[in-house]
Formats: sequence, C-alpha cells, structure tokens
Amino acid sequence: MAVVCLYQHPALSVGRTRQILCCLQQQKTQAVVTSLQTEYCYYVQLKIGCDKLNADQQSQLFWLLNPGFGSSVFTEPKLSDREPNTILIEIGPRLNFSTPFSTNAVSICHAVGLTSVVRIERSIQYLISFQPLADCYLSAEDTKQICDVLHDRMTECRYLEPVSSFDMKVTPHPWTEVNVLEKGQKALEETNQELGLGFDDWDLNHYTSLFRDHMKRNPTTVECFDLAQSNSEHSRHWFFKGQLVINGHMIEKSLIDTVMETQLSSNDNNIIKFSDNSSAILGYEVTELFPSDTTESSVFQTRSEKQHIIFTAETHNFPTGVAPFSGAATGTGGRIRDVHAAGRGAHVIAGTASYCFGNLNIPGYKLPWEDETFEYPRNFALPVEIIVEASNGASDYGNKFGEPVLLGFARSFGMKLPDGHRREWVKPIMFSGGIGSINEKCVQKLVAEKGMTVVKIGGPVYRIGVGGGAASSIHVQGDQKAELDFGAVQRGDAEMEQKLNRVIRACIERHEKNPILSIHDQGAGGNGNVLKEIVEPAGAIIHVSQFQLGDPTINTLELWGAEYQESDAILINNREQKILVKIGCREKCPVSFVGEVTGDGRIVLSETSCDNKVGRQPVDLDLELVLGKMPRKVYHDKKMTLLCHPLTLPENLTVRLGLERVLRLPSVASKRYLTNKVDRSVTGLVAQQQCVGPLHTPLADVAVVALSYFDLVGGATSIGEQPIKGLINPAVGARMSVTEAVTNLMFARITSLQDVKCSANWMWAAKLPGEGAALYEACQAMCETMSTLGIAVDGGKDSLSMAARLGSETIKAPGSIVISAYAPCPDITATVTPDLKCPDGCGYLVYINLSGRKSRLGGTALAQCFNQLGEEVADLESPQMLRDGFSVTQDLIKDAMLTAGHDISDGGLITCLLEMAFAGNCGIKVDIKNISLSPVSFLFGEEAGWIIETRRSDLSHVLEAYQSKGIPCVVVGQSQGFGPATEVSFSVNGIKIFQDKMTLLRDIWEETSFQLELRQTNPDCVNQEKTGLATRTCPPYKKTFEPVQRTPYEILSKPQVAVIREEGTNGDREMVAALHMVGFDVWDVTMTDLLRGDISLNKFRGLVFPGGFSFADVLGSAKGWAGSLIFHKELNSQFTAFYSRHDTFSLGICNGCQLMAWLGWICPTKDENEKTIGGTLLTHNLSERFESRFVTVRIEESSSIMLKGMEGSVLGVWVAHGEGRFIFKEDSISADIEANNLVAVRYVDDYGQPTTQYPLNPNGSERGIAGLCSHDGRHLAMMPHPERCIFPWQWAWMPEDWRNIKVSPWLRMFQNAFDWCVDNSIF
Repeated sequence: MAVVCLYQHPALSVGRTRQILCCLQQQKTQAVVTSLQTEYCYYVQLKIGCDKLNADQQSQLFWLLNPGFGSSVFTEPKLSDREPNTILIEIGPRLNFSTPFSTNAVSICHAVGLTSVVRIERSIQYLISFQPLADCYLSAEDTKQICDVLHDRMTECRYLEPVSSFDMKVTPHPWTEVNVLEKGQKALEETNQELGLGFDDWDLNHYTSLFRDHMKRNPTTVECFDLAQSNSEHSRHWFFKGQLVINGHMIEKSLIDTVMETQLSSNDNNIIKFSDNSSAILGYEVTELFPSDTTESSVFQTRSEKQHIIFTAETHNFPTGVAPFSGAATGTGGRIRDVHAAGRGAHVIAGTASYCFGNLNIPGYKLPWEDETFEYPRNFALPVEIIVEASNGASDYGNKFGEPVLLGFARSFGMKLPDGHRREWVKPIMFSGGIGSINEKCVQKLVAEKGMTVVKIGGPVYRIGVGGGAASSIHVQGDQKAELDFGAVQRGDAEMEQKLNRVIRACIERHEKNPILSIHDQGAGGNGNVLKEIVEPAGAIIHVSQFQLGDPTINTLELWGAEYQESDAILINNREQKILVKIGCREKCPVSFVGEVTGDGRIVLSETSCDNKVGRQPVDLDLELVLGKMPRKVYHDKKMTLLCHPLTLPENLTVRLGLERVLRLPSVASKRYLTNKVDRSVTGLVAQQQCVGPLHTPLADVAVVALSYFDLVGGATSIGEQPIKGLINPAVGARMSVTEAVTNLMFARITSLQDVKCSANWMWAAKLPGEGAALYEACQAMCETMSTLGIAVDGGKDSLSMAARLGSETIKAPGSIVISAYAPCPDITATVTPDLKCPDGCGYLVYINLSGRKSRLGGTALAQCFNQLGEEVADLESPQMLRDGFSVTQDLIKDAMLTAGHDISDGGLITCLLEMAFAGNCGIKVDIKNISLSPVSFLFGEEAGWIIETRRSDLSHVLEAYQSKGIPCVVVGQSQGFGPATEVSFSVNGIKIFQDKMTLLRDIWEETSFQLELRQTNPDCVNQEKTGLATRTCPPYKKTFEPVQRTPYEILSKPQVAVIREEGTNGDREMVAALHMVGFDVWDVTMTDLLRGDISLNKFRGLVFPGGFSFADVLGSAKGWAGSLIFHKELNSQFTAFYSRHDTFSLGICNGCQLMAWLGWICPTKDENEKTIGGTLLTHNLSERFESRFVTVRIEESSSIMLKGMEGSVLGVWVAHGEGRFIFKEDSISADIEANNLVAVRYVDDYGQPTTQYPLNPNGSERGIAGLCSHDGRHLAMMPHPERCIFPWQWAWMPEDWRNIKVSPWLRMFQNAFDWCVDNSIF
C-alpha cells in the first residue's frame, strides 16, 4: 500500500521548542547543543489499489492538515542536516499498531469523503545544531542521550529512514502445548520464563498438578497465559484473601474478611458492596433528563427516577512508572469503565486523581531534604517526569472523555532511613477514583443463562497491554526484562472510551428496555478474564473470527490476553442485537457479537477450524476449576520494628525558617500545576471542585456533585492518606488516614457519619520481609477505627508489589493506604470551603483540637524537610471524640454557623491557618495562649483537628456546641483585612513569633508548583501568573439586571432546538439542561443522523454546537467536524439554508465556537474564489496547554440576541479549552468586528477592564476577546461555558452578597433565546 509523505514546519511552538532545547543543553554530551528546529512529517497510507490522490483529494487532505492562517503543508521537507555541526533525528510512534492519532485522523478523512486513506501517522523531525568546535563530536552515547530526551521509549522510537510502508512483516506466532505430561513442572517453568507469566512456586506447583493430575492433559500456551493474568495477584488478590502467619502465629481471619466486618457497625445503606466493578449506596429520587429514543434523533424528556451513588477507586502504578503519560491515561480509562460497568450500566459523573512519587530533584530548584546522589532504574521514569507526565496523561484522558477531576493529593518522598535502607516511590502510585450514579432498576446484573449472546463493545484488538496483570504483580519491579515491562503497558484512546460510554448510556436510558443484562469492563487479563467472568458459572463458546482487529497480525494468545483499552463485555438477549447495532452505528462505536452462553460450565475459545497441528482449541477450561474456590495461599512474615531516632532540629530553627521549607514540600505546597490543566466543570454537575476563594486557590477538602440538574441532592467524597506516619507506626498511619478522610468530608453536609462508606486501597510491598506484618497491623487499626466511628469499607483494590530493583538494592515504597470516603449529600449548596471570608470585616478562628494536648513531630512534613522521620507520631487519641466532633460540625453547617473550615494535616496547624488565609486573600492575626510546648512543635504538629471560621454573633453558640460534647475548642485568632497588602501574624503565649505579608508566604507555598509548571507550560505565562498573583484582589462581579427563575411559557408549540454533537462532544447534556429549563423542546442530534439523512434542520429554530473534543482535536480543534460539513455538499446546503433563515439562531460553545469559526458563521470573509470562509480561527492557548479556569468576563454592547439586557454585567464563568485564542486572517477583519460591535464577551481583569494578562485571559486572545456574534446578532460563538454556570452552586466562587440568588445571571441568555423565538415566530 502506497505511503504519501507530507510536511509541516514548524512542528512545535516556540515555548515547547525552548523547553526541549533547555533539556538537551542539560545533557552531558561532548558537543554543546546550540539550537533546535522542528518539523512534522505525516505518513499517509492509501488503501490497496490506490497509488496516489487526485487533485481534489489532495486539496481536501491539505486543508485538513493545514493548521490555519499563515501555515502550509508541503510535499518536501524544509529541514536537512546537510549543514555541518547538525544532526536530524526523526521520532515517531512505534508502528506495530495504529495510534489514537491515526484512528481519529482516518475517521476525519472518511467523514469528508477521503475513504482511500487508511492510516495516518505523524512523526517529528528535530534538527539539532551544535557548537562548531573542532574537538567536539557527537558520539553514539550522545545520540542516545538526545533520543532519550526526545521520545517516550514505550510508545515512540527513532526512525533511521523515512517510513515507506506500515507492513511490519509480522507473522502471527501459533500457540502450542506445554508438555507437562512428560516434563512436569519444568515445562511450566520454561513457559513461565519465556512468556513472563509471573508464576510463583505455588502457582507452578498448583497448575502442574491441575493439568497433569486432575485434567490429565497438557495446557496450551494460551491457557497458561490466561491463568497467569486472570489469577495474578492483581486480579485475584491472593494476599488479602490468603492465610497469614505472623511471627509463627496463624491469623484466624483473612484481611478481606476483617475489612468486610466494618459493615457490621455502619448503617446498612449499601446497594452494592464487594461484588461489582463499583460499590453503591442509597441515593435519591431525582428528575432525570434523557432522550426519548436513544437509537435516533429524539426530543429530551424528564421523569422522576431513583438514582443511587456509586464509587470506585484503583491504581495504575507499574504502567505509570514505565510510561507515565500513557500509564496514567489508561489508568483513568480503566477506572472510568469500572464506574459505567456497575450493575447493568451506570453514569460517570466525576473523578479523583492522586500521585505518590520520589524526590523531584528539579534542576535549578534545590530542595534541601532531597538527596541528589540517589540513582534510579532505567526502566522507570524519573520522579519529576512522572508527576508532570502522569498528571498530563490522566488530565488529557479525562478532558477528552468529559469527566471532571475534582479531588486528589500529591506526595513526594525519598529518604535513607536510620537502618540504612532507602524508602522511596521509585515505583510510583497513580491513584484514580470515580463517583457516579446508577438507576435503581439497573443495580443488579443478571446471571448468565444459556442462549444469551456475548458481545464486545468498544475498541478493536491491539497487541498492547500484553501481560499487564502478571507484570503488575511481580514482587519487585525490575525482576523482569525491560522489554516485557514495556509490552505490558497499554494505549489509551479517550475518544473511543467516550463512544463506548455513550453506547452504555444509550442502553440504560432506554430504562425498562435496557438491552444490557450484565456488563463487565475489560482490564487485567484482557478478553480471557472479562469473558470468563461475565459468563461464570454458565460457560460460553467464544469465536476468534468474530473479534474486530486493529492489527491483522494479532495471534490467538494476544487476542485472548492483551489488555487493550476502551472495551467492555456485555450479555444481551439475541433479539436485542439489532437495537445494539443501531446504537453502536449512531455513536460510531464497534459492536462485535463474539459468542454464546452454553450453560455447560466451560469456557471455549474457538478458532475457525480445529485444523491445527494439535487438533484442539486454544482454550477449553472448566470455569469451576479456574474461577471457583481455589486453595488459599499461605504467607509467612515476621514483624520488624523500624529503627527510629528522635527528631533533632537545628537549635536556631524559627517558625519562619521552618515555613521556608515546609511550604515547598509537594504534599503541602500548592497543587495549582495539577488543577488548572484538568477540566473541573464538564457535565455541569459539579458543586465543589478543588479551587476555592476569589482567586481560585487549590485547597478544597471535599468534592461534591449533583445527581441531577434540577435537584439539590448529590454525593460528596474525600480522601485520606498518611503513609509517612505509617513508616514509623503502620497502625497510626492507618488511623490517621481514616481521620483525614473524615475531617475532609466533614465540611460537606451529608446525611450521617454512619452513612459514610469507603474504598480502601492498599499500595504496599507486602510480600517482602516485614511488610506483610506491617500491612496486617495497619488493616487491623483501620478496621477498629472505622468500627468506632460507624463508617465502613465497601470496596477497594490492592497493589502489593510496591518495590523496585536498582542493581542489587531493593527500594521499597512507603506502605500506603488511601481511604476514599463517600456519602449522600442532602444539600449540595451547604458545603463550607477553607477560604476565609472575614464576615463583617472580622471572622473568629476556632481550633478544634483532638490531640489530647500533645504535639508529636514524627512523620510530619517538618521532619521530612529536615531529612528525618522522628519516632513519636501524631495519632487519633479518641475516635469517639472525632465522631462527636463530626456530628457537631454537621449541625453547625446545617444552621449556617460556619463561614470557613479546614482540616489540619500535612504541615500542621500553622499551615492550615496560612492556607485558609491564602485562599481568602486576606490576613490573619493568631494569638495562641496557655501552650507549654515550643512554638515549633505546637504549630508544625499534625495532630487530629480542624480550624473553623465563624461570625462574632455566632461564636458563643459554636463554642458551646463543641464544649457540650466534651470536645476541646479554643479561639486562636481572627481573619481580617483583604487583598495583597494584608499581613499574617502569630503570637504564642503573648509573644509574637513572626509577622509577614500574606503574599510573601503564599509565594513560597506556590513556588514548587510554579517550578513544575515550567516543565509543562509556556514559561512566559508561568511568570505572568506568578507575578500577577501577588497583586490580585478580587473579581469585580456586577449584575446589570436581576436574574429570575421563571416558569416556561405555556404555548401551543414550543420552539425546537437541536443540540448537535460529533464524536468527542462532551458538553451536550449541560447544554440540554439549560435549554430545557427555559422552555425549549430540545433534540439530541448526532452528525451521524444528519449525514445519513435521518433528520433535517427544517423544523429547528435553533442549532447549538456544544463543547468537547470532536475527533479528539486531532488535526486541530473542530477541524474534522467542520470538514464533514464543508465537504458534504447536501449537508452543507442544509446548514447554509438554516444560517440564512431570519427566524433561526445558533450558539457555539468552546468546540462549537471553533466549528462556527471554521464555517464562517461568525466573522465571515471571502477566499480567492469568492467562497465564504471563516475570517477568524481559534488556535492554541499561549500557555500551550489545556486551561481550566473560572475567569471573569464582561458582557459587551453588541447585536447578540442572546445577551440582550445583560450588557455591562461582569460575571464569573468556566473555561475549559486548549485552543481558545482568537486570531484573524487579516487586520481589517479584526478592525471590522470592533467597529461593528461584534465582540459580545471579553475577558477582564480585577478592575473590569479587557485584558490579555494570563491567566485572567486564559488563552491570550487579543483585546480579551472571548466571544463573537454575527452582524444580525442571531449567531453567537464563545469559548467560555455559560451552560455550566446557570445555577449558583455551579460557580467556583461567588460574592457573599450574591448567595441568596436562586439562578445564575447566565440563565438569562437562554431565556433571551427562547423569548426571541417566541417573538419572531413565522407561524
């Protein structure tokens, strides 16, 4: 098949090029790098029989690949290394499978009619210049160092010559038998080594006996691979279910039994527990919004339904350590599938994301506790790469899928302990949690019965993620070959995951007609695991020939064992096949009917014929033998006490000097580098995300989501983890993890503490000496604490191989337990945030202290910052007191007595108080009396407790409420002042220990985050934000009208509006809710519906193009979406006719705004052929990354019909985009929009003036342009998301005097559209 090469110069932005150049110059190469240029190379494969594109096809392809104004695509490269002292290095994707880029690019080509294109891969050519010195040369080692900087070894490689063919000349390897009948266990040992199965001695003995003695036959290599994945520690949790023997004493109960017993002391509100992909608790009756027919275009309706709250959490540690971006991306994808695969299908709402990693060692940013002499294994990424790239991967996946991330933590640790052992997260933790909802009618999966059809939905089979379950279960990472490690990591395609999720949602929104009888997500073990589990115990026959292959060279073993992503298995009745195919076609999601339930209890993988050399099938297993009750493994361990030394701090250490270090520690410091690159508003169901206060400081303790757009009930979730304390005392670490989860959850109003359920996730090197005993101790302590509190575990996962090999050294990670608590929330508007409000000019700060007058510094942030652990560690002295304190705090929240609240955790009491001031952009005056401890010990101690702010008028009531329950509480200061000039002062026993400007301390707290930002963001923008933060005041919100919630008009025929979505659109439902709320008949219309001619635009008064990532933004935002309209003659005519009608309007938001720009519906101009084209385009943000911000905009005087009466208002609004910067084809076009008042919305600063300052203007659009309208005002396109801000609870921050409004000012624009349609009806 012919491959066409096309080029685009430059490939990378100025900022990104500068970053890479800096990294290259830091390498210790003999030749000094002086400059860098880049160029994209597109390799376009044509189908068999097509040698080249004709002129029209070439023109279409050039249009698709051309990024916009001032750029071109060339048939010859611009870069060459013919000049002396240069080298040209080409880096591209590994070619053994199509990349997600190619999948989406080909989809775009087919959408515009270029069906002869079958694959497009993109590489980057780097032209590197060196200092011209005679004695300098580029050695092979130098070249290798450079390549390591330029590429991800897992997914990319260097091309030594241009790609001329994608044919990898791979011949599928046939499966064979493993001759245990003749060679016994030795045959299995050889296969174990060859395939990297990860069998331990117990496994080898068990499976040899199973096949040789019980089944009396040889296993096939496919069956061995199947058992290794399906029955790995990762999949079967042998340790938690096993028999523990500690110090020679047999433990009566397994760990899992102990954990499950927490249910006995908690309310019985679980709907699902320990038995499904997610757990679930009782929810609420809510108003559900859904399309009347999910198989075709249809109008939305509402009805009352009971929706329960679901939660799940898991880790993806090993893949993230090997390939941070793709490992974290696929970890996020796997957890999302765990949510939607609950019951018979569930709704995804929001996620959490957290990371543990080693010492950062950021070049040029020395943190004194980090040991620069530590070395790291070559098969793992460095910690600084892990935290940046892993968070990029998880964020990118969630952004494209359309799941907001609302909560998380980040922790760094690497230290040589007093016993001489190094403990560090060389193998990192990538933790992902998810909260969602499930309809009451979909809770129970149906048991597989004979005759049911086995279906795979989602992405095709790729040779990726082969052996991931087994690889993740290796006791110490590094004991396998690096090639096997890389082979076990997966490829993520968020676009496919979203299409898969839409199929599931379409099924469950058919309510009583939901065709899904059972669903299970594909993860560890691939098809072999998911298909066995979904048909257990009935059995099934699965046909190899019925799978859709992404790679034709896949062999049977790989098909059965590969953990390729974005795939689920479902069971349906045979009669539902047509419905499922119809939904799959509409959502562009593959559907494969791969087998039938047989009822004989066997799983058989059938090849087309048994005409192979052994005359049998590759898999033929009795499910009872491989999935039934298997013998428990026995684990022996001895308790080992860690050698601890008392903490010795410098004699001259002051509180101020302690803060210089502690505020920079990643677990304490600002998480701004994480929060602003991940969507926190998509779905429109977010009531509380990470950022709080007028400047949107990342500090929230709890995440809160709504279950419906039209109700104020929902769910809340929080996280607790304290692994460094657990190093000293595992039991204390577990208790304090539970404590942190509870004190974080405390500030959302929930139904009852006893309704709280938890996912408990364990990350431990449990099978290494002493660690199993430590895990047992932690588990016991967790369960005892939970039982006293009345909360319980209802699910969780374990990752018990948290160690890495470096030469002969084994580096264990600190044992970690992460508690994710979740609970029903009866009022999502009642959450108390940490930012100080200074009510009436002065708030009172109350310290609730559960320490028993202790202040222990072992395992604290302060200790770590002096490269020590210490020996005395903060503990929860009285779980009952915490239980009572939680109850009192909830009552005070219900009575609106608290204006702010924050738990004491990493960094201690002083950090808690300072963070509240940072977020409130205000000062504090702290005066702590009657303290016998040293100020350093008291202020930096991390004892259990929390700080609340209350009004003076409520103070006595608040104190009495706690004191009446015997809970120690004391006023420790006041919040006062506002703005960058304010100060913080601390006095202890009447002696002032320090006073400083709040902004100076906040700058220290922000510095580590900004250092990490420099590795992922345009440095100019980082410096702008860093400088600007010190002078920020407050958004200057202003309403020029009063927002009113009104009952929609009772009219004979409601105006009909179509919300049109393309694959990758993810902001449609919140848009539907806004339009439905004001009275429109809102229709769900896909591009598939329009392209097939199933519906026309004639009956619609309005078209709305919502936000998202159409075709994953491949080839440019909305480029593919626009191409499918522009190059489809009939559809283009339909849209042109709609645009020209005088009784129609249109609205484009974010991706829809980009679409309208490409179509010329805003700012139109003419090309050389007098054809209407867009005179403006949306290009990459100047920050060169995705921006999620709550910005301030001003509504301008314009002709926009949707913004009438709103002019002059200054409002907060969400933005979430990577390409939002308006650029214009010509200066005259830019001048014309200003002269004709076509700028409808602008980004403004804290003084209400248009701004280009980052991040107040998140993308750099000139003159602060955020939205444009057409000359007649009927068409409006804007990058911000007003549809995610129609209720006050959706806003990230709102002035206190606005809190009583029932609806947001943004609802007015949708009401205006409805009114205009009624007033301008032609009927």
